Amino acid sequence: MPATPASASESQPSAPELILGSASPRRLELLAQIGIVPARILPAEIDEAPRRQEDPRDYVRRIAREKAEVLARQADGPILCADTAVVAGRRILGKPADAAEARQFLQLLSGRRHRVLTAVALLHDGRLRERLVATTLRFRPLTAAQIDAYLDSGEWRGKAGGYAIQGRAGAFAIWLQGSYSAVVGLPLAETAALLAAIGIREQTP
Repeated sequence: MPATPASASESQPSAPELILGSASPRRLELLAQIGIVPARILPAEIDEAPRRQEDPRDYVRRIAREKAEVLARQADGPILCADTAVVAGRRILGKPADAAEARQFLQLLSGRRHRVLTAVALLHDGRLRERLVATTLRFRPLTAAQIDAYLDSGEWRGKAGGYAIQGRAGAFAIWLQGSYSAVVGLPLAETAALLAAIGIREQTP
């Protein structure tokens, strides 16, 4: 009697369950855009201060990698981490400590180009896969009143460079070259490719 063919679900190994090493709702929303829902959300607590004279590209790579390595000691399974930095010249603009620092950042970015660097690290079965995406933006000149209004919105809190491109600051950017999703916090094309390499693929409804 011939054997009954196995169903697709029986013949194919199940995809590993993803751990997202970030508390950022933006990264969770971006993953949802490509139909990926992490099994767990486990933020990493590390020192994110740049080292002296550290190159911005090296900095974001290091932070994403260190987040993944810390979490690998706490949980099993593939771990996805990312880090985003806004860079003006060689100066790394992290998350402003207060409104005064956010104002300094916005004044610095006003009317000039800057870069947003996002590094992605995927650690699975002892192997680290990484991507770095650089996006260049230009802000229009910002008036003091515009900066005041933005600070009053509170949108700057917890945002690299003191702004959120997906929010009101979208009106500041007059030119962008690169990945919009990377500026938000996670480059989707590159992240999807990393996840597909370990069997976690984009899903359609």
